[in-house]
Formats: sequence, structure tokens, C-alpha cells
Amino acid sequence: MALGAVASLGLDSITALQAIQVPVSIATIGVLCSILGTFVVRAKGDASQAVLLGALRRGTYGSTALIAIGSFLLVILTLGSEFLGIWAAMIVGLIAGNIIGYFTEYYTSDHYKPTQLLSNEALTGPATTIIAGMSLGMLSTLIPVLTVIGATLAAFFLSGGAATPGLGLYGIGLSAVGMLSTLGITLATDAYGPVADNAGGIAEMAKMEPHVRERTDALDSLGNTTAATGKGFAIGSAALTALALLAEYGNKINDVVMNINLLDPKILIGLFLGAMLPFVFSSLSMRAVGRAAGDMVNEVRRQFREKPGILEGTERPDYAGCVAISTQGAQREMVVPSLLAVIAPILTGIIFGPFTVIALLAGALTSGFVLAIMMANAGGAWDNAKKFIEGGAHGGKGSDAHKAAVVGDTVGDPFKDTSGPSINILLKLMSMVSIVFVTTVIALNDLFIRIFS
Repeated sequence: MALGAVASLGLDSITALQAIQVPVSIATIGVLCSILGTFVVRAKGDASQAVLLGALRRGTYGSTALIAIGSFLLVILTLGSEFLGIWAAMIVGLIAGNIIGYFTEYYTSDHYKPTQLLSNEALTGPATTIIAGMSLGMLSTLIPVLTVIGATLAAFFLSGGAATPGLGLYGIGLSAVGMLSTLGITLATDAYGPVADNAGGIAEMAKMEPHVRERTDALDSLGNTTAATGKGFAIGSAALTALALLAEYGNKINDVVMNINLLDPKILIGLFLGAMLPFVFSSLSMRAVGRAAGDMVNEVRRQFREKPGILEGTERPDYAGCVAISTQGAQREMVVPSLLAVIAPILTGIIFGPFTVIALLAGALTSGFVLAIMMANAGGAWDNAKKFIEGGAHGGKGSDAHKAAVVGDTVGDPFKDTSGPSINILLKLMSMVSIVFVTTVIALNDLFIRIFS
């Protein structure tokens, strides 16, 4: 809906209804094409991880091709051939998503050099493993950031932004829709990762045959890569979506603020506050993981102490108690981070004005985008470096290198499963809250100035 609102501003040739219909219809086409793409994902029972990864790629690329064709027909029928630039902007998003997905795979899969080199660092201990993983995650931000920059510029100009800026902003929003149009199949591959991981855990606890565990390990390693790839799609599209929402916020206050001066202290304040927020948010979410994990450990120790038969297999553990700690802890600990995303833009606007809110959103977008990519890729690489060693490298499972890799994997879990993905929500929620409360914030800011002037 925000995309349609952005496009309809100052555009006589596209109605608001048409502007809304196109992204919604593309999303529908994406779901249908993703379902069709799953039919080409086929592999034999004894397939290697490389073959499995190739099968998933076929599904993603097949869906991408079908979406490109379907969206072309949609734009022709809905808007007419004179708006093919909008279709080109959507294709830019599709291509950008696949580029981000490929390089995410490159940095996190143990079939490529970065993760293999990371596993080498485990030979010298946990400290070097952590350092190398952080370095890998930071380096992995280069291509995605350049890709989003290129996609933003290409989408803006291809859709006609040079002549009609509103249409260019609409093109940027549609490129995010294009990037997310393959969400059906990318989300499926993302969700498949935990399923394979838990299947492997069940196989190990059930003491099944070694070849079963080998297969689940291969699927688990593949799942870590596909999960990281799915997060890459989500993070990239979140950046483009937040940019479109930022433009919509600018349009909302256009009659109040006509230009922005980067030397204005209020703008600098907003940039610094925005750049800080993703780090504070990540800190709170990681601390939540640590506290919930501590509660879980204490509960398990209590059960071992009060029910010694658990270790001998003669007494049944209280699984429900552990599950309750996880669910209640997750809900309780995320209250403060969630409020941060809601309160920060409102409070900033009331005290400093709408100028500063724009700078706040821009600062959060730039730092949050890079931080989210770094965390997701570093976490995936740590996990797959451990899997690579468990596959027989550097002494295999139980070796000193494996113990160091386990430490890296443990650090990486909150990176890739908690803090990294949740930054996407932070960016979009802050933008939406700013748009919804813009009128109220401007009124309260005027009142604040009158009171303290």
C-alpha cells in the first residue's frame, strides 16, 4: 500500500489503485511461480551436497524466470507498454536478489574457500576462529551493499525517475517487491534448515546407523547455507523497502520541510542516533538469548539433580518445562527491543522535529543493513566450518579443531538466528511508525518548542 501511495503522488498517468495492484499482483505471481519452481528440485538419495545445492538453485532460478515472464504480462495488461520501465525496475530487484543469494552462499557454504579457510583457523583455537569469522562476516558485506546501491540507482532511472521522481521511488519499491517475489521458494529453503538440523539431532540421540547421520549432516550443512541465503534476500529487500518508506515519510512532511542541510546539528544528531539503534537492538536481543539460555541450563541441571534416572534412561525428563522457559523467555525479553523500535522515532520527532527523524531513519537503514548482513553471514560460516570439520577435516569430530569450531558455532547462533534477521523488522517498523505518527509528532514538536522556548 505504501508503494501505491508513493507512486500516486504527482502522477496523473497512474492511479493509486493501479499502483497498488501491481506489487500485490506480482506477489501473487511470485507465490504461484515458486510453487512451480519446486517441481524441478529433484535429487537422488545418495546425492552429494553440491548436487543438492544445485537442485535448490534450479528451483530458485526457474521461479525467477517464470516471475519475470508473468510480471511482464502483468505490466503490459495493467499499465501499458509505456511503463515497461517499471517492469525493468522489478527485474533489477530479481537480479539483485539472486546476486545477493549467490554471494551469501559463497561466503557461508563449506564448498567454497571462505568457510574452508575459516575452518583452518580452528586449528589454533577458539579465539582465532572467532576473529576469522568476524572478519569473514565484515568482508561479506561488500557485494550486497554494492548490489543494493546499483539496484537502487537502476530501478530509479529505469522506471523514469529522472523525469518523474515519484515514479522513480515507485520503481525502487517495486525492485524490493521483485527481490521478494521468490519468497515462496527461498522461505521454504530457509525453513528447511532447522528441520534438517532437528532430524540430525533425533538421529544422533536415537543412535541410528552412521550413514543416517552422514546424510542428515549433509542436509543440515545445506540448510545452513540456504538459511543464510534466505536471510540475504530478506535483508536486501528490507533495505530497499525501508528506503521507499523513508521517501514516503519525506513526502508526508514535504509541506513542512523543503530541504535538508547535512551541516544542521539536528541532522547530525539523527544520523548518530539512527546508526546506534541497530547495535543497541542487537545487544538487547543477544542478551535475551543469553538470559534464556542460562534459565534453560539451570532447569536442565535441576532436573538432573532431582531426577538422577534421566541420565540412566529410567526417568522421563520434563520437556514441557524447558519449552515453557524458551517461549516465555522469548516473549518477555523482546518487549524492550520492540518498544525501542516504536518509541525511538516518536520521541526523536517530538524533541528534535521531523528533520531529525528522517536522519534517524537514514542512519538506522545504513548501519542496520550492513550489520544484519555481517551477522547472518558470519553465523552461517561459523556453523558450516564446524560441519566441514565434522565431515573429516582437521581431525574430524572430537578433535581440538572441532572443539574450537563448536565455540564459533555457539557464538554464531544468536548472530544468524536472532539479532541479524530481527534488524529487518527494526528498520521497517521504525519507518512505518514514523509515517503513521508523523502528523501527531509534528504537532507535539511544535508544543515542545513553545514550552521550552
